[in-house]
Amino acid sequence: MRRLLGAAALVTLVAGCSSHELNITNPNVATVNGASSDPTALQLLATGLLTDQRATRAGFIQNVGIFGREAYVFTPTEGRNTTHFIIGITVGGVQKLDPTGFATGPWAGPYGALRDIFNFKKIVNAKADLSAAQKSAALGLAETIESLMLFEIVQTHDTLGAIVEMQEDPLQVSPFVSRDSAYHYILNTLDDAVAKLNAGGAAFPFTITSGFTGFTTPANFAKFTWALKAKAAAHYATAGGGTTAWNASLTALTSSFLNASATTRAAFDAGVYDTYAPAPDTPNPLNSATNTVLYSHMSFQADAQLKADNVTPDDRFTAKIAVNALTPRSGPISNGAATSATSSNGFRIWTSTSASIPIIRNEELILIRAEARLATGDKAGAIADLNQVRVNSGGLPASTLTVANTNDEILMGILYEKRYSLMMEGVRWVDYRRYNKLNLIPLDRTADPNKNFVAKVVPIPQAECLVRVGLAASYQGPGNLNNCQ
Repeated sequence: MRRLLGAAALVTLVAGCSSHELNITNPNVATVNGASSDPTALQLLATGLLTDQRATRAGFIQNVGIFGREAYVFTPTEGRNTTHFIIGITVGGVQKLDPTGFATGPWAGPYGALRDIFNFKKIVNAKADLSAAQKSAALGLAETIESLMLFEIVQTHDTLGAIVEMQEDPLQVSPFVSRDSAYHYILNTLDDAVAKLNAGGAAFPFTITSGFTGFTTPANFAKFTWALKAKAAAHYATAGGGTTAWNASLTALTSSFLNASATTRAAFDAGVYDTYAPAPDTPNPLNSATNTVLYSHMSFQADAQLKADNVTPDDRFTAKIAVNALTPRSGPISNGAATSATSSNGFRIWTSTSASIPIIRNEELILIRAEARLATGDKAGAIADLNQVRVNSGGLPASTLTVANTNDEILMGILYEKRYSLMMEGVRWVDYRRYNKLNLIPLDRTADPNKNFVAKVVPIPQAECLVRVGLAASYQGPGNLNNCQ
């Protein structure tokens, strides 16, 4: 009753005001005119843009890590942190993720960032105190982050497509486009970003975070943009882009920060990172010092290959997994019965609240090149790349694979290296879907698969779909409500 009375009071208050009294400027929201004339605004907006991007990273990694059976979130009082990712709901006899559930998380964050990027670009174009080169540099950075946000959406939603267009009016609904169109948009935007960065002069008109050390000029930042294109093109290649996309990936790698001869940990780890710090900044939410509910999937321990002594496991397993470091916990809980999912292992990838999380590293670029080489007929090159990582990062003997092996056998070798090199970097689930190998991801309750399945896509959030229901008659185009199935 209090809620109804409050609404009635609000109606009375509004009725008593004239229209000009309600037409006020919100002092907490930047306007294009205000920001374009403020010499300090661009730095604040650039920092906000990168903060928006950072805010999506840990959630993306955790979510796809659960889908790919890299991790579990075992919270004693909230089983949905696991069940919503690996059990979902049954619709028409088919197991699906709940479009109102926890697993729909990777949506609002990227689109919030995309709205801010849209506004950032408007403000940059309107600023009279920036040179043409400074505008070009700022826009190139913005388009790179725009592509990264859309790439996260496509990686999680795949065949459901994406929304790529930002409207001037944020209340205006934009159409879905197909996965193919989304990839074209991402790749074209990355190309445009490179062109703008190349015309961006010697420096950005603002400073960027320490996670971009080595990439703080437009020319060096473009190497990061090329790296993202190499990855996005490789993903598009397995989604219909074929040989043309694989060749685009190889070309992008040559302009990226790829160091294919890396042998040291520092050389493998070179790349671009999201940085974190204790409050009042944002702590790394995945860090093992304070996050006591994130458990490693036990298959990492079971599947780790052995070094030459036939006793010691893969160095990447030893470095990243804390064996028997946590109190064993079973879960998730469904219908009053626990599944057989149990873990006593944690992660030691991020050991403090200030630990950085990679966006993309050199180690990943080497393995992307292995994929692309294999797909374009260079088996020997693919094996050389996987061995470069396997021997120097994993401490393992060189693979016994040869050019006489099938493509699939070599691919499985690459996927093993990616699994351990890129553990909890948002890769495994996406890779296994790309190569139609989701059936190889373990089920923790094989006797009752309806209580434990491997999702193929993250559903479009129900709220995003409901707003389109009333528009269905006049809203036609690629997608429409079909994306919400």
